[in-house]
Amino acid sequence: MDFVASHIAALSPSLTLSITSQARKMQDEGIDVCNFGAGEPDLDTPDFIKEAAAEALAAGKTKYTNSDGIQELRTAISEKLLIDNDAEYAPGQITVSCGGKHACYNAMLACLDPGDEVIIPAPYWTSYPEMARMVGAEPYIIETKRENGWKLTAEEFEEAISGRTKMLILNSPNNPTGSVYSREELEKLMEVALSEDVIILSDEIYEKLVYAGKQHVSIASLGKEARDHTIIVNGFSKAYAMTGWRLGYTAAPEAVAKAISTIQSHTTSNVTSFAQYGALAALKGSQTFITDVVEEYDMRRQYMMSRFQKINNVDVVEPEGAFYFLVDTSRMGLSSMNLTEKLLSRYQVAVVPGVAFGYDHSVRFSYATGLDVIKKGLDRFEQFCHAH
Repeated sequence: MDFVASHIAALSPSLTLSITSQARKMQDEGIDVCNFGAGEPDLDTPDFIKEAAAEALAAGKTKYTNSDGIQELRTAISEKLLIDNDAEYAPGQITVSCGGKHACYNAMLACLDPGDEVIIPAPYWTSYPEMARMVGAEPYIIETKRENGWKLTAEEFEEAISGRTKMLILNSPNNPTGSVYSREELEKLMEVALSEDVIILSDEIYEKLVYAGKQHVSIASLGKEARDHTIIVNGFSKAYAMTGWRLGYTAAPEAVAKAISTIQSHTTSNVTSFAQYGALAALKGSQTFITDVVEEYDMRRQYMMSRFQKINNVDVVEPEGAFYFLVDTSRMGLSSMNLTEKLLSRYQVAVVPGVAFGYDHSVRFSYATGLDVIKKGLDRFEQFCHAH
């Protein structure tokens, strides 16, 4: 007898994690792989954050906490949202979760009933549609256009809404495209959301990583009505290089926040107690290192952009945030899985196939890796493109 639930058996595993695992296995075998697959910073967590967690551990902060997080951390997140994002959420509206991914899932589980539709612009982060399916909802994918910078327009959003539409997932800065929505674009999207009573899950995990004079704008900053129709998802993984710490959070309307807290009380209970003190230090400590991190990523971004522009058979839209390039390979006539497998096996370059993001004629390159790897990997990728 097959004991796996049918809706779980139908899920696809994360291709991003799969590619990264395969590349690391080859590296462990001594193969010189240029790995552009990882969606995590190559930098270490700052020492002052590690020290705060170690001090909390030494002080015996090893017991259960409130299921929605320690009060000091939720207060610090509330203050951060007001100062950085002009979004007013009380500490009671915030739930600390086991990473941004967990926060996204909690938000969907709290809001979506079986049969509800979730509008997801493509290219999208690979887990959004699978999460929607896991809670019994139906993802409705809208293919955005390269000429629009891979961003959803208000007209496309409005046209896609049906009587079953409950949620729009918005990710800015975006993984995998690096697109950043402007205030004007967000205002137009929110106008549609308010008129149709659609809640927006705003994934802002890459908010600190913006370039070329661009500014991250939270859609929750557009007024009280906007806030009442927005769930912010954020965390510590990207800006603070804390991927393994598994620390994220939601800021949500009161009823949704209460539901998320209840869900968490019956599932994970609380996030690791002493890790929360590391997150508290991250928010309360000096933020100057983030400027250095952004400058480093921007240098890599500009270098990769100059290289991609000279390679035949590919097209790119310049990313304005996050640390990814989505490279359009449609002129090469290969499926993204075929291209990815050939690139890894023949040229030892690991990228993520675009099919994972809902756009098959593309591959994603991460520039959260050293410049030496980037230069060598792009040399190999250029050779591959010339051969095809």
